[in-house]
Amino acid sequence: MIVDHRTYTIRHGQANTYIDLFEKEGLPVQIKHLGKPIAYFETTIGPLNQVIHLWGYESLADMEKRRAQRDADPAWTEYKKKSGGMLEAQENKIVKPTSFSPLK
Repeated sequence: MIVDHRTYTIRHGQANTYIDLFEKEGLPVQIKHLGKPIAYFETTIGPLNQVIHLWGYESLADMEKRRAQRDADPAWTEYKKKSGGMLEAQENKIVKPTSFSPLK
């Protein structure tokens, strides 16, 4: 298993709008193609205006296949148009569980 760990920094004043839009329009498309996220968080202490989300895959090939299917979905294209300009920064990491991790 691998985990796609993403941190998005949202433009000041747009965090609630971004989260609402994602929940209504982005998340259904993601779930359709990627499955349910492992977790989805927003920061309350520390760097603000950030969302952190974790998506699990069997392998990099599995991730690439599922994301290509999502990217070909017209609903995803519409969501990206609506959310365009809301992000200030994006940080992506691929992590994997250790042998003793409760999540595997």
